[in-house]
Amino acid sequence: MSTITETNLLSERLRALSESETLAMTKKARELAGQGHKVISLSVGEPDFQTPQHIKDAAKKAIDDGFTFYTPVPGTAELRQAIADKLKKENGLDYTAENIVVSTGAKQSIANVLLSIIDPGDEVIIFAPYWVSYVEMVKLAEGKSVIVEGTIENDYKVKPSDLEAAITPRTKAILFSSPCNPSGAVFSKEELTAIANIVAKNERIFVIADEIYEYINFEGSHFSIGSVSAIKDRVITVNGFSKGYAMTGWRVGYIGAPKWIAAACDKIQGQVTSGTCSIAQKAAYAAVTGDLSAAKEMAVAYKRRRDLVTGLLKEIPGVKVNVPQGAFYTFPDISSYIGKSYNGTVINKASDLAMYLLNEGHVSSVGGDAFGAPNCIRISFAASDENLKEALRRIKECLAKLK
Repeated sequence: MSTITETNLLSERLRALSESETLAMTKKARELAGQGHKVISLSVGEPDFQTPQHIKDAAKKAIDDGFTFYTPVPGTAELRQAIADKLKKENGLDYTAENIVVSTGAKQSIANVLLSIIDPGDEVIIFAPYWVSYVEMVKLAEGKSVIVEGTIENDYKVKPSDLEAAITPRTKAILFSSPCNPSGAVFSKEELTAIANIVAKNERIFVIADEIYEYINFEGSHFSIGSVSAIKDRVITVNGFSKGYAMTGWRVGYIGAPKWIAAACDKIQGQVTSGTCSIAQKAAYAAVTGDLSAAKEMAVAYKRRRDLVTGLLKEIPGVKVNVPQGAFYTFPDISSYIGKSYNGTVINKASDLAMYLLNEGHVSSVGGDAFGAPNCIRISFAASDENLKEALRRIKECLAKLK
């Protein structure tokens, strides 16, 4: 007779999910810091800048004006129209307010889309390295993740031929980010057009394009795959305010999508969270209708930090590093340290190395296992120059101990 425990009373759906590795490492880093250790956190995917003042002022005004009631489930009319205008002007996407659904962060936006279009057994092609939550959200929707890998030699970008080989009759969607978390890869217009041409030959396939790091792009102008006319009715563009505007805690994301998919996401959201915080939506409106000077200043700082971190990593023996083209992460290959050990700690995989660096050097990173790349670690350079220099000094010292 089996014993009833709290764990086996949980749903199979929940038991199948993994904990977010990025949040787990951040939690462990805080625990060490609470014990008095001087931990440098390079694990969290969060800008270290303040939200621009004009955005904060808009939120304060919303409170003073009494804008504190429920909003429509998909967002206020003014914000949705402003987002539609932004997508048309900056991304070449011809949307109206009816194509837009505002959610509590881009993470909820992606979950809404997957729950709207994925049936049990449907396949979702995910480009690896990938953001940790993609695979788990596909699980939640009872779909099957099909991983297509990009190599460091190709700046972690998937080749169109590899994508085409992964498509089956069960393929329902392709999910990726550009600029990419965790690799910093940015797909060019030519590369995305080649992907779009493959999708165009398969009428049942949708593209979910996560563009949350759009404004942190070191290679020039951003290109949206949804602007390719042949597949514009099968692309869901996901974006938000967390990264480019340093608004992580405000929790505002959105999709631009065909109206019937937007309506489906509206329906799901209406039964789960309803509309996003009214105050945060006023702040988002100020962000999307304001100038981009603050976002551009942050991008300049990130590029300087990128050059600093990649330069220091290249000085460490056995570490293979490329130069990320966007976002605020570097994703070095540390496979030469797999199998090595120090003081009884054996490095069997990237997550072991990340934990070793945290315990031995008090620097938090994230093992690439969670991103579909077990030979890499993710290092965020959304930190001060001083902390980055000290963190890389510690990492170099720790790696030198491994034999």
